[in-house]
Amino acid sequence: MNNIWREVVIINFNPVSSKKLYMQIYNQILSEIQSGSFKIGDKLPAERELCEQFGVSRAPIRQALSALELNGVIYSRQGEGAFVKSNHTAAENSQSAIFFESITPEDIVEARMNIEPLIVRYAAERATDEDIEELRSTIKKMEEETKAGVYVPETDEKLHNSIAKASHNDLFINIMAAISNAMKQQEMWKFIRDRTVTRPDYRDVNFKEHQLLIKAIEDHNEIEAVEIMTKHMQNLYDRYWKD
Repeated sequence: MNNIWREVVIINFNPVSSKKLYMQIYNQILSEIQSGSFKIGDKLPAERELCEQFGVSRAPIRQALSALELNGVIYSRQGEGAFVKSNHTAAENSQSAIFFESITPEDIVEARMNIEPLIVRYAAERATDEDIEELRSTIKKMEEETKAGVYVPETDEKLHNSIAKASHNDLFINIMAAISNAMKQQEMWKFIRDRTVTRPDYRDVNFKEHQLLIKAIEDHNEIEAVEIMTKHMQNLYDRYWKD
């Protein structure tokens, strides 16, 4: 690809409003690229500038940029920014582009932040010896994977589903199964996860958070379990959308 960059193009984007902010941001940026306002190789405005123009926080900007990158429209360079790669999306010929999936990464994070602290409260209260043994086995597997320098999402998923199982509430169990299924099907969730949680620094922190969580359940300490899960979910949000 030609490494000669043109100067940053100045475009005045329109502020957006609604729950699915990133879809609107995605569409506006894509429209400017497809109209020729941004040429292949052009650098997009910095995230801070996009936040100001769209009137939003950094989270939906990063979601929109991630969707554009996943669809092959832009590419990013560490410490340099995002650049236009193509004026066509990889999803144009498919039946449904990834950004129109009914459940968004924002939905997943929002649900987890509100539901999982409640679930772990009952897990800490009701976990049986058998439940705790299953949790210990899974956290040991996660520890081995972390030491080996890998992040295995299936292990993480199993741990959270096992916590739901330890709540002995069938509705909680089904809710977590639904969330797990959404995470598997949401391509942008997987794309962002692979660029964040799999990083060595995040991987180690992720394991330590789970380790503390399981210890609180073992001790049947409901208050501590809720506090740790709440912090873990907030850190999840920060890792996906802020860092």
